[in-house]
Amino acid sequence: MKALEFRLANASDVESLVALINQAYRSHTASSWTSEYAMVAGDRINRQQLLQSLKQQNFCLFVAEIVENLESALVACVGLTFQQNSVEIGTFCVDSHWQNQGIGKQVLRYAEKMALEHCPTLSHYDMWVLDSRIELIQYYERCGYFKMPHIESYPIHANVGRPLIDLQLQQLSKSVLKEI
Repeated sequence: MKALEFRLANASDVESLVALINQAYRSHTASSWTSEYAMVAGDRINRQQLLQSLKQQNFCLFVAEIVENLESALVACVGLTFQQNSVEIGTFCVDSHWQNQGIGKQVLRYAEKMALEHCPTLSHYDMWVLDSRIELIQYYERCGYFKMPHIESYPIHANVGRPLIDLQLQQLSKSVLKEI
């Protein structure tokens, strides 16, 4: 498993992050298992949307890099949106060329840890996944998340792509386990 270095995203990361997010969500490579390319057309995010997210006070975006021979490669990102006693984990992706190497698991653990550090009163983590992404939902279930009864319509108005099939968003949740 590759060692990752994490840091908060900054304005100089925007172009690389837009490329990473769109590549991870919308392209198809042999190693990719998280792509939505057959379900959603169009970009997942654009520069303006990312800049707007980064300006939100209740939002943090972390990047994960692999550093080898003094060179760093941005390979993943994850966003945390804080809401009272919960945090929504989103904008979570791993470059498709780096998938299936345990990076996603490391990034998710880091996101959960950072959420708790930023907000010690957290009661649960939430995320939203396309309901047709059965393998992804199963992955999150193996990580301790549960399907919630709450389902929402695909957010066409958010300009995050056009569904090619009937899609809804499934809410997943995980209780925060605090060490005593």
